[in-house]
Amino acid sequence: MSARARRRSRAVVLGTGLSVAVALSACGGGESASGGGEGDGVIEVWAHSGQAAEAEALEALVAEYNDSQEDVSVELTLIPEADYTSTVQATAVEDLPDVMEMDAPTMASFVYDRKLVPLEDVVSQETLDNRIEGVRESGTYQDQTYAVGMFDVGLGLWGNQQLLDAAGVDAPATADEAWTAEEFAQNLQKLAEVSPSGNAIDLGEANGFAAEWGTFTTSPVLWSNGGTLIRDGAADGVLNSAENVEALEEWASWKEHTDPNTSGTAFPDGDVALTWTGNWMYPTFSEALGEDLVVMPLPDLGNGTKAGHGSWQWGVTPAAGGDQAAAGAFLDFLHSDESIARMVEANAAVPGTTSALEGSELYGEGGPLELFASNLASACSSEEVTQECIAVARPITPGYPTVTSSYGSALAAIWGGADPQGELDRAARAIDADFEDNNGYQDD
Repeated sequence: MSARARRRSRAVVLGTGLSVAVALSACGGGESASGGGEGDGVIEVWAHSGQAAEAEALEALVAEYNDSQEDVSVELTLIPEADYTSTVQATAVEDLPDVMEMDAPTMASFVYDRKLVPLEDVVSQETLDNRIEGVRESGTYQDQTYAVGMFDVGLGLWGNQQLLDAAGVDAPATADEAWTAEEFAQNLQKLAEVSPSGNAIDLGEANGFAAEWGTFTTSPVLWSNGGTLIRDGAADGVLNSAENVEALEEWASWKEHTDPNTSGTAFPDGDVALTWTGNWMYPTFSEALGEDLVVMPLPDLGNGTKAGHGSWQWGVTPAAGGDQAAAGAFLDFLHSDESIARMVEANAAVPGTTSALEGSELYGEGGPLELFASNLASACSSEEVTQECIAVARPITPGYPTVTSSYGSALAAIWGGADPQGELDRAARAIDADFEDNNGYQDD
């Protein structure tokens, strides 16, 4: 059985056992060009099955692409999000699809495992040049592009204007106006007094701080206080720095006014005045609160307000072989303004290209979510966090799975009352031991 036949057989198993497989024949006319030239043939594509509307949008785009030309036929397999990364990790290179989606922090680990190829000669230069800074940052590893994204995400502080007014609290509108740590703590106290639940904020505790949610939502607290997770492949002296200990002591102090929100509806139901979450919640929040919904920057602990970013993105695997041009042609199609518009209409994400962003009613100039786009325009690496940059990517390293699991375990313990210094010391030792065991994740 050929490598392609084995991949196709595996795709059918995944499609029937884990997800919905879409295999559509090409028809119609037209041409599609990529960085490697005009493509043709059948390409297999894996993607995660998350929000229903997002999956439906991708299926519709695949059908549209197949119907738009006769050269390339795309076969799509959707894999449940909870199983997606582990499925890719467990699959041998020769059994991978030609094109696959990945969550941004996992990109470097897949490069290290030789499951991705550089895209400079695969997708068009227009696709590369049109990326917003956040997408460019999270798709680059060792100065090469391995992933391109249709959209990006960001974090914000959302507020209920009625409760803010009742507490006499003014909402900051720009990064320069972000509340200081002292102001944030004071406002939590004021807002708890007027919130029906007796708590001021939902920090997403129900999502689990030991999970990726913890790393994504608390890293901005570290960056804003002058700290970071790792630097130059080392955690000791970095993750367990005085800046990070102080930042997480501050974060843990907010627990007094935090709603555990086990129902998941505390903020849209008006039970709390604030919530700390991403732009993807806008449809739910706007429907519930209408004109009372306000979006604000996260608090500034001294090094400027910061926000995490990095979402699902696309790459090409070595299994594509001679089909790289066809894979590039499909990715160019996905990253057209028209395709991106259809996707972000489904998931309310930040458009991943500058041209699509400019035309966005939500994120363009004057839009209700312009703050998120402004944040992403000043993206930077987590190893070089400046006062000026706002959106910061989680560490782009093959060792990221160990970084986030070790840090997440520390977060859960700290939230439960453990000593931040001791927990961060333990996490730093675990991360450094993993890096040492893997020769610093350097290529052989």
